[in-house]
Amino acid sequence: MIERQLIEKAAAAIAASGKLVLACHVGPDGDALGSMLGFGVAARTAGKTVVAGFGSPFVVPANLSFLPVELLVDPGEFPKAPETMVVFDAGSPDRLAELGGPAGNAGTLVVIDHHVTNEGFGDIPLVDPGAAATGVIVADVLDALGWPITPEIATCLLTAIVTDTGRFQYANTTAPTLELAARLVDAGARPEQISQNVYEEAPFGYLKAAGAALSRAVLDSEQSMVSTVINHEDLQVAGVDWGDIDNLINTLRLAEEADVAVLAKVNGDGHVKVSLRSRGATDVGALAAELGGGGHRLAAGFTYEGDPEKAIDEVRKRLEVHR
Repeated sequence: MIERQLIEKAAAAIAASGKLVLACHVGPDGDALGSMLGFGVAARTAGKTVVAGFGSPFVVPANLSFLPVELLVDPGEFPKAPETMVVFDAGSPDRLAELGGPAGNAGTLVVIDHHVTNEGFGDIPLVDPGAAATGVIVADVLDALGWPITPEIATCLLTAIVTDTGRFQYANTTAPTLELAARLVDAGARPEQISQNVYEEAPFGYLKAAGAALSRAVLDSEQSMVSTVINHEDLQVAGVDWGDIDNLINTLRLAEEADVAVLAKVNGDGHVKVSLRSRGATDVGALAAELGGGGHRLAAGFTYEGDPEKAIDEVRKRLEVHR
């Protein structure tokens, strides 16, 4: 729980600034984009000049393009030394990629986040690991500012909550979380729009790419882990981008024999981005932190240099410690 005094301090700094520069973590998910864009629309409605963005690769996931992405600017157009900057859903400055520079140069840096690995960077850190999503904290900040939640803002914030609770399936779904979701629906959020875009639509090529990756899936019954690798070439053959396969990890984790699901994504530059999911017995957030990444107990990730199978082995070697 964040002290009310700290939220009010953040609200005062934001209210006093005529221009707000917003950033979220690279490879943004529903919580990162939903939180930032919801706040951005609220700030713009309140008469602020708003610039929002995220680091390279600057690609909006196709399933999140229904959000007000017109607020976004390319990293090259991002202010170098903003007066007031607000960072969303980033557990550490390195998660901002090249936008970490402007964050370090900001006159006032407000950080809104819920990652347990966040040690509280920034001038005003609003960090609550107990919050189901960063969007929950954003709602508190908007209330402190006295800025109304319009239907567009409500849809953004509900997207943040829906995606980070796994459609209200994860253990972070508390009674207050559901109460806020109900409030957002009452304010005009459209659950059907979120569901259709995020979970129920994908280009046909997704089926081809997913089929290639799932055909390589390996079940390690002894370690209760299922894993697979998807390559840049798989996406090229299928005619899709990385943003089109965001839901693949959720398909992989369906294997009932496994507590942990591991998806190793090999980018064209050779970097391996590893996504981790747990059914509850394993703290994949702590495991990912050991490998230079981070996240939450049940959903996390890290970046690895080298062979994707070795990245998976690094996870396997640490499973017992984090159960």
